[in-house]
Amino acid sequence: MADYVREVMTPGVVTVRPDASLVEAAQLMRAQDIGDVLVTVDHRLVGVLTDRDITLRAVADGADPLTVSAQAVCTPNPVVVGPDDAVSAAVGLMRDHAVRRLPVVEDGHPVGMVSLGDLALAGDPDSALADISRAAPDGWPGGGPA
Repeated sequence: MADYVREVMTPGVVTVRPDASLVEAAQLMRAQDIGDVLVTVDHRLVGVLTDRDITLRAVADGADPLTVSAQAVCTPNPVVVGPDDAVSAAVGLMRDHAVRRLPVVEDGHPVGMVSLGDLALAGDPDSALADISRAAPDGWPGGGPA
């Protein structure tokens, strides 16, 4: 297994402004085929917004996703890991905080994400979770990404 987060993380991040609407964030997630975006101010991480946050914290309550901001429903001050942190530290943080993804932050700036799938691929490439993580997503009817 890899020793450091930088060896298993997915480099690069997708960000939105705190005032971005949930529709903007969801469209970006769809376009990038991802389940979360980072909420940033001046390239500094202030929150993580997941597709689940949008569903449970806004849509399920009947909120208008065109008028609700990313900051209003994101998880503020998320747990983060550094690229030079041990993979075991990332695993421990995921376990302790019951999260599936961690932003990777260097000098206060997000530089990547590490997911449960990334760790599965690095730790046991033949595991069921690794197979699922490698699989291409199914497309939506009509040809768009899943």
